[in-house]
Amino acid sequence: MAIRHDWTKEEILEIYNKPFMELLYEAATVHRENHDPNTVQVSTLLSIKTGGCPEDCGYCPQAARYHTNLEGNDLMSVNQVKAQALRAKEAGSSRVCMGAAWRNVKDGQEFDEVLEMVRTINKLEMEVCCTLGMLTENQAQRLAEAGLYAYNHNLDSSEEYYKEVISTRGFEDRLKTIDNVRKTNVTVCSGGIIGMGETIEDRAGMLVALSRLNPQPESVPINALVPVEGTPLADQEQVSIWEMVRMVATTRIVMPETQVRLSAGRTQMSREGQAMCFFAGANSIFAGDKLLTTPNPDVNEDMEMFRALGLNPQKPFVKKSQPETVAAEDSKFQNLGEKPKWSRPGHVIERNLEAQKARAKS
Repeated sequence: MAIRHDWTKEEILEIYNKPFMELLYEAATVHRENHDPNTVQVSTLLSIKTGGCPEDCGYCPQAARYHTNLEGNDLMSVNQVKAQALRAKEAGSSRVCMGAAWRNVKDGQEFDEVLEMVRTINKLEMEVCCTLGMLTENQAQRLAEAGLYAYNHNLDSSEEYYKEVISTRGFEDRLKTIDNVRKTNVTVCSGGIIGMGETIEDRAGMLVALSRLNPQPESVPINALVPVEGTPLADQEQVSIWEMVRMVATTRIVMPETQVRLSAGRTQMSREGQAMCFFAGANSIFAGDKLLTTPNPDVNEDMEMFRALGLNPQKPFVKKSQPETVAAEDSKFQNLGEKPKWSRPGHVIERNLEAQKARAKS
């Protein structure tokens, strides 16, 4: 199936709204043409710096302005991260994704430590992914030199609905960060969240934006919102398994070569529901008891599910060869002390404001 970068919202909506069995069959067919249907990548998500984020993302318990009883922590040490990565590898993970609750990467000691974490994990022969917020081209090059395999920067939703969820950064900055990553040999991981109150048209709009990137993202996480008390989206109803399967299937058809990552929200899904997602084209999950700050199925439960379904964990570096690690002293790209001016749209989102006021009263 040829890769298309000219999908329209109308075409994607037509796919999404197909009779369920037809949609499932078409997605499974595309999946089998481009991937091994019995192989699913197992990744481990590690929060290397938790809480205290200055952003106002309506779904996120790490935002400092909301009262979510989240226990924050400073940046982990390289040795702590190495120990976690070794445990993840032993449990069957082939990728470690490190997340820091930052608005954007800042040159300095903490970023230097993250670069050392990347070098360390890559030397363990595991894929390394980071999600650190917005970053410049030079910062992306430094991560690439360290051996980064993938950079995650989600679009979250359609450009139109994005403004209803986040007011402290612009959609264009998301695209600019992805563009900066594309100037390196690092792969792109970018997807979004469903269940934030968006319409089906918004879901299609997000897939339009992702599919028109050239090349398309190597990974697209599909998250179901996990409502967290204290956040502006705490009262949202959880999406049904039918919506998740439709979203996974549509993503698979629109982006046939992409790894579709079944991400947040799996604790609310039965094994049968997850099996449908795998059949529809999902070929990656996150293992471990937590996804940054929200619950996730136990890794032993996942391995039992894999055995029941006859699934095999994907080995590392199947889709792209392992990047080389350049030692810090041999790096071509150095700390520039950059202070880029990322946008702050500053419009008011009433529910975000109400959640912020609730924190002030508590």
